[in-house]
Amino acid sequence: MNKFKVVTTSKSSRLGILSTLHGEVNTPVFMPVGTKGCVKTLSPQDLKEIGVEIILSNVYHLYLRPGEDIILNFKGLHNFISWDRPILTDSGGFQVFSLSSLCEVTQEGVEFKSHIDGKRIFFTPEKVIDFQITLGSDIMMPLDECVFYGADYKTTLEATKRTSLWAKKSKERYLSYQTDQMLFGIIQGGFYKDLRKKSTEEILEIGFDGYAIGGVSVGEPKEKMWEVVELVSSILPKDKPRYLMGVGAPEDIIYAIYLGIDMFDCVLPTRNARNGTLFTSVGKINIKKAEYKKDENPLDPKCSCYTCSNFSRAYLRHLYTTKELLSYRLNTIHNLTYYINLIKKAKAYIEEGKDLIRLYKEIEDLYKK
Repeated sequence: MNKFKVVTTSKSSRLGILSTLHGEVNTPVFMPVGTKGCVKTLSPQDLKEIGVEIILSNVYHLYLRPGEDIILNFKGLHNFISWDRPILTDSGGFQVFSLSSLCEVTQEGVEFKSHIDGKRIFFTPEKVIDFQITLGSDIMMPLDECVFYGADYKTTLEATKRTSLWAKKSKERYLSYQTDQMLFGIIQGGFYKDLRKKSTEEILEIGFDGYAIGGVSVGEPKEKMWEVVELVSSILPKDKPRYLMGVGAPEDIIYAIYLGIDMFDCVLPTRNARNGTLFTSVGKINIKKAEYKKDENPLDPKCSCYTCSNFSRAYLRHLYTTKELLSYRLNTIHNLTYYINLIKKAKAYIEEGKDLIRLYKEIEDLYKK
C-alpha cells in the first residue's frame, strides 16, 4: 500500500500527503533538525505552535547518547522526547562524510571512533535498521556512503556500489520485522551523471517507500547540485515522496519544490539563529550589528511569530550581545517560522497554478543583498 498521495500538481511541482504511524505530513515539508532528539533551544510545544509537522533525528548521535537501553526503556524515541508527531531518523551515513577522520569504511559497514570518548562502534546496515526499529522512527534511512565534492571517479564508484549493497541488506532486514515504519532509499553517485543514473536505477530496483537524494550540498557549485537533482528527479517515480537531504537555503528550497521535491532538512535556520543571523521579508538581518541598538521595530513587520509579536530589534540585539539564553530561543522561533511560512507560500503558488520560478527569483534576489 502506497502511503503517499499526490493531491495537486502544477507543472513539475506538487502537493502531497504522507501518512505515517504518528499522523499525516503535508508536503512539501521542511523538517527541523533535532539531531539528539531535540531541536536546539525549543520544546515540542514550541515546535507545534510554529507549525512543525515532522522532525529529523540522527542514529549515530542517539546510539552514543542516550543509547539503546534507555530508548528501549521508554519504548521508543517519541515517548523519550515527548513528541507525538512523525520523526525521520537519518542513518549516520552523513557522519561517514562529516566525521571521516574518525571512521573506517569496509564492505560490511562503518567503524566509528566515538567523538565523545573514543570508544569504537561498528555500524552495519542491519544494525542501523535494528536501532531504528527500537527508536520507532516513522521514516527510517538506510546506511549509505556520502563522498566529498571533488572525489575521483573510482572513489565515487566504490561508494555508490556500497550504498546499493547496504540498501539491499537494509531492505532485507527491514522486511524481517513486518513493521509499518517506512524505509526510504538513498541515491548517491557524486557528481558523475552515469553513477547517479546507476545509483537511482539500483535503488529503485530494490524498492522503497520513498527516495532521498543524498551527497549534495557538500561544497559543490549550485549549478552542479541542480544538475544532479534534475537528473535524479526525472527518473524517480511520481507516486513516491522525494527527499533532498541537507539542502536548506530559502531560495534552494523553492527551486527544489519547483523541480518536484517534497521533503527537506537542514541545520541552517536553527544554527543561523544561534549565530544571530535571521531570515526576514527584507533579507538577512545580523542582529548583533550596532545599527539595531535603539531600533524599536519588530524583527520582521510581516511576521506574526511570538518573537516578532512581542520584542523589538533593540531587545533582540541586547539579548544576543549579552549572551542571554533567551536570545537563541527567540531567534530560533523566528527562523523556523520563516521557513514554515515560506513553504506555505510555495504551496499557495502550486494551488493557484502560479509559476514558482517567480517566487524563486524573488527570494534569490532578496538574499543577494
